[in-house]
Amino acid sequence: MFDINGGEFLVILLVAVIVIGPSRLPRYAEQLARLTKQARHYLQDAKRRVDDELGDDVKDIDWEALDPRKYDPRRIVRDALLDDDTPARAGARARTAAGSAGAARGAAAPAPPEPDAPAPFDDEAT
Repeated sequence: MFDINGGEFLVILLVAVIVIGPSRLPRYAEQLARLTKQARHYLQDAKRRVDDELGDDVKDIDWEALDPRKYDPRRIVRDALLDDDTPARAGARARTAAGSAGAARGAAAPAPPEPDAPAPFDDEAT
């Protein structure tokens, strides 16, 4: 949590003994232990209250999957582009394949409209 190795901990402990003094050190250590226990108790109580307020619907959420530090836009785009199992993409591929097959058979493509002709009006589209 604090990334303190053994040597750094010994240096901190030695500085604490020198600054605080050996006569007051046990009292401060006891206060630190009590403060740590109270903080742990408050955190557990807050977590319990949040769980009670949110109910059972939130208990099964995978919070690690929603961690924004794991958000990689390159992976998301790559997965979306390489995903071939989506029904919308399968339908688009079928239409593209049918269109290219029709062009290969010699089916005539619709002619472009004349430049002076009015645009076609579709009363169902509006």
